[in-house]
Amino acid sequence: MKVTPFAIPDVLLIEPEVFGDDRGFFFESFNQNKFEEAVKRKINFVQDNHSKSIKGVLRGLHYQLPPKAQGKLVRVIQGEVFDVVLDIRKSSPSFGKWVGEILSSDNKKQIWIPEGFAHGFVTLSDTAEFLYKTTDFYSKEHEQSILWDDETIGIVWPMKEVSLSSKDNAALSFNEAKYFS
Repeated sequence: MKVTPFAIPDVLLIEPEVFGDDRGFFFESFNQNKFEEAVKRKINFVQDNHSKSIKGVLRGLHYQLPPKAQGKLVRVIQGEVFDVVLDIRKSSPSFGKWVGEILSSDNKKQIWIPEGFAHGFVTLSDTAEFLYKTTDFYSKEHEQSILWDDETIGIVWPMKEVSLSSKDNAALSFNEAKYFS
């Protein structure tokens, strides 16, 4: 497993070692010991989520506020997405900065997104199936969304015409959002 910090060092790109031949492939998608060594702390995942989206569907930028903040380990098992992580920790030197990466079933990359970040993705392929582990349970009353195209953030999405849920259409601007301290 290769672990590389992004420009926002707490966010990690995880690339598994894949063993493949003409019959197919095998890789270890998660190992608790190796993961905790990479993130340098004990992690307890409590929920797995699985979504399927068609091309152009954008989900995010989502997060949950304390005391129900969620860390997420995300990956794509079918198709391709452009995945984005936004730092919303006011005390962080990278507050308001974002990083993005293409995740796909071909590259098998994963991203560790600690608590204190908003997350979103847009589907690039005809369909994509997205899996993520979370460190806390879903909590509607702690759930928050930031507008995907807020000019204050300046995320460079690979497409401008996207399909949004009503919840994501009603998301707050970055300046109106609630942050982590």
